[in-house]
Amino acid sequence: MADQQAETGKSGGAYQVLARKYRPQNFDDLIGHGPMVKTLKNAFAANRIAHAYILTGVRGVGKTTTARILARALNYVGPNGEDNGPQIDMAEEGLHCKAIAESRHPDVMEMDAASRTGVGDIRELIEGVRYAPVEARYKVYIIDEVHMLSTAAFNALLKTLEEPPPHVKFIFATTEIRKLPVTVLSRCQRFDLRRIDPEVLTDHLASIAEKENVKIDRDGLWMIARAAEGSVRDGLSILDQAIVQHTAQGGEAVSADMIRDMLGLADRSSVWALLEAAMKGDAKTALENFRSQYDAGAEPAQILRDLLDLTHLLTRIKAAGPDAATHGPAGEADAERAKTMATGLEMNALTRVWSLLMKGLTETQMAPDAAASGEMALIRLCFAADLPTPDEALKALKKNNSGARGGVSAPAPTEKAPVDAAAPVRGRASADALYDPPSGEKADQQQDAEVIEICPPMSQRPKDGGPWIRSFDDVVKLAGRMRDAKLRTELEAYVHLVSFREGGIELRLHDDAPADLANRLTLRLKEWTGRAWIISVTSEHEGEETVRDARAREVMAHPMVQKALELFPDAKVTAIREADAIAAPEPESDEEDAPIDPDDDAVAEAVAARKETGKA
Repeated sequence: MADQQAETGKSGGAYQVLARKYRPQNFDDLIGHGPMVKTLKNAFAANRIAHAYILTGVRGVGKTTTARILARALNYVGPNGEDNGPQIDMAEEGLHCKAIAESRHPDVMEMDAASRTGVGDIRELIEGVRYAPVEARYKVYIIDEVHMLSTAAFNALLKTLEEPPPHVKFIFATTEIRKLPVTVLSRCQRFDLRRIDPEVLTDHLASIAEKENVKIDRDGLWMIARAAEGSVRDGLSILDQAIVQHTAQGGEAVSADMIRDMLGLADRSSVWALLEAAMKGDAKTALENFRSQYDAGAEPAQILRDLLDLTHLLTRIKAAGPDAATHGPAGEADAERAKTMATGLEMNALTRVWSLLMKGLTETQMAPDAAASGEMALIRLCFAADLPTPDEALKALKKNNSGARGGVSAPAPTEKAPVDAAAPVRGRASADALYDPPSGEKADQQQDAEVIEICPPMSQRPKDGGPWIRSFDDVVKLAGRMRDAKLRTELEAYVHLVSFREGGIELRLHDDAPADLANRLTLRLKEWTGRAWIISVTSEHEGEETVRDARAREVMAHPMVQKALELFPDAKVTAIREADAIAAPEPESDEEDAPIDPDDDAVAEAVAARKETGKA
């Protein structure tokens, strides 16, 4: 049928665009909609034909064309008058086929809901529903852009749509399925017409170009298919332009470069060179490459999309192996180059490049100066290439200070000394220690932990089994042990300790401290320790800095944190957690546990090594 129509178009006087000239005339001509065709074939074979269908999808995927083909199938009668009921297979043109295809059959009414949105138009339709068809088997109502109908129009249609006469069928088409009321959707069989795959669309365009006796490179047809974004009509419209290029060249083949210039796309090899320069951190070369592509007519957003395509291809190769190089937008043409480049890159670097390019693409699409925004995206990408990935930075920092835990370092373990019950003992900060203080062999095993605990002599420990409190820090830890997170947070943030003694605390409260903080602390200490505590609040003495401020000062002054902030100037410390709240990572090797000179700049060495190898 399409070939017959092509011959008719060639012999006609007026030029007919390809999108109309090669419009499918039966279900066999449809491309990319196999599941829908199979469902309809089974329904027709079982005589389970619904009274209402709704077709949805993006522009140009064949919604209106499918509706007309379905109307033909419902009313199909053989060329010699053979009437075997509705037929999916329409190899020959039937009595009603041509009139339906040309939208002039009296029993197949097409209505554009974009121009006829009111309830009066639907009332006219409903009036005609009760009359039997004039020539065909069914009266078929095709309503295009049905989502444009008003609310009153939808409500007027509901009853007829639910229980139409047996000789009436409805076929709706829309690009905005979400705008349809649920009451309408529930009365229809829904088919989603998906975007056409670029490979399928490329083959379709190649067959049409052959029928038109036009020679176009396969890579050029692939570019057209990509630019069409899954729309057959868009692809055929661009192919029309390519045929004009063919005519201008005196019948010579249309090359991929001509298609690229026509579409304003970036040269593929230039995009590869741009990505390689950005991954090496060569901002000068990257910007020159970008500007040359922009001057040649490539859109900045399209350049970033091409970079995203290549990044996606490289990531697929890293994740699924070299066989994945033949998939995706790059295809066979870039497979070998993609395999070579992927071997020198890490997965973390590729995912970071993807994130930066996605952010840059969004900004470029919204920026008043797209070229400037594209250049800024490339500059960020180039400077990020010199930085180690987060896991590499953490490993380097860990090697630089293997004794660090939770932001506070401890000296390398030395030969253990005998433990004195009255001497300070270094032990892990455990809340259980408030009730079971370490001693003897247990204290000896905790010699190398992070937090310093002071164990009082046995004679000074409580005999009633209650918690032993020796300092204000013990009070804070006791609040955490008793699961009073609010009190512990307030003690850390709002209390300036003036003096501490057994059974009494003198303190100054911060201006933002709750008014009842001292009273609640008094009640909680009596409840937890079984004895009365005297909490006095003063404003005459400044007191010590808060626990939170002291911890922040100590952490920020730590060499490891300063080195991290030096490597990442825009980074901020947003939270500081106790060492006992974080599970210590298992060492990857025995070498990482060995003492390392704190002046050894391991992170800088990692960065320098990455620059030499060109890794991002």
